[in-house]
Amino acid sequence: MVTFAESPPLPPGTLADPRELLARFLDFHRAAVLRKLDGLSEQDLRTSRLPSGWTPLELLKHLAYVERRWMRWGFAGEQVDRPWGDNENADPDAGWHVGADETGDGVRAFYLEQCERSRRIAAAAGLSQQAATGGRFPAPGPTPTLIWIQFHLLQEYARHVGQLDVARELADGVIGE
Repeated sequence: MVTFAESPPLPPGTLADPRELLARFLDFHRAAVLRKLDGLSEQDLRTSRLPSGWTPLELLKHLAYVERRWMRWGFAGEQVDRPWGDNENADPDAGWHVGADETGDGVRAFYLEQCERSRRIAAAAGLSQQAATGGRFPAPGPTPTLIWIQFHLLQEYARHVGQLDVARELADGVIGE
């Protein structure tokens, strides 16, 4: 059994600072992904129960690469190796991939590393700052702002946490936050 979760609380309804609110909602959803996977065996992490065929471990790896693509390669303009490492062909129809040599603990560690790097990048920039060119966004051209990228990440998390709700319930009947 793989243990994944620690759970930050939902941000309070009185929180009014947009930067802190966005950061805390992102962290809440990042942790929700891990809570959905907590207690699944390595086999359950690698087993799909959905017609589309993705596994919970593939989804976790996908979200690690989403963080990497949008915050490191995208916003910071870093040169990263294999920005589409969750999908070897960079083809959204090809599906996600986890190698036989990758473990639940290893994918979790990579995910946590990418989330921490995203937090540091966001903390060092203003919400209205535009993404650098040279990584995901070639020059010349307009680039999205940090707040746009973070809201994009938030909607991606919200969608995938909902999908994990279904996958987890099908795996072992566990429901809830």
